Amino acid sequence: MLTQPMYRISRVLLKLYARFMLEMDIRWQAALPQGPVLFAANHPSTTDPIYIHLVSPQPMSVMIAAKVFSIPMLGPYMRKLQQICVTPGHGGQALEQARQTLEAGRSVTIFPEGLISPSPCEFHAPRSGVARLALKSGVPVVPIGIYLNEARCKRVPAEVNGEPDLITWYLRGPYAITVGEALHFYGDAEDQSLVKNIAETVMQNIRTLALVSQQRATS
Repeated sequence: MLTQPMYRISRVLLKLYARFMLEMDIRWQAALPQGPVLFAANHPSTTDPIYIHLVSPQPMSVMIAAKVFSIPMLGPYMRKLQQICVTPGHGGQALEQARQTLEAGRSVTIFPEGLISPSPCEFHAPRSGVARLALKSGVPVVPIGIYLNEARCKRVPAEVNGEPDLITWYLRGPYAITVGEALHFYGDAEDQSLVKNIAETVMQNIRTLALVSQQRATS
């Protein structure tokens, strides 16, 4: 099976890119838990699902919008690396695939906002997926706060599956990541009040960590 060697090689190349092209600064507030975890991060650029692989030495599957999988060469490559395709209107299928991935012992990353953040310092409200996945899988949630220099974002108009889109590339400049302490949640994934509270708790941790990243990157 080529997945593991491909993942290791991709990560080595990513580390080299981050070293020479990005002012990459990753800080961990605590050791990562043993076993699979659910990473949850804010989403200031289209490139976040790539750089997020540097927060853990272990392979992870990132939940990524289906439109990205339609990009020639990139889409098939992501599938080979076991990334998770999130199709609009079929979020439940993606969450089930993510749950099975966690159950198999591989970590997963989710972007609770479900969209690119309005700016590095502003956030969309969280969707329910992060909470439902945490409750159904039973794994700890590790919040992550990302900060980048918005002035260096390259917003490129694109057409994906015949629909106009805007790709937010971040290829050079300071990129700070703060990885927080693991959060543990228990209860019924069908309890809407509980799910809402958990999603907001996770997002509040992400907001706080993004501010820590901002302070470090701009000091």
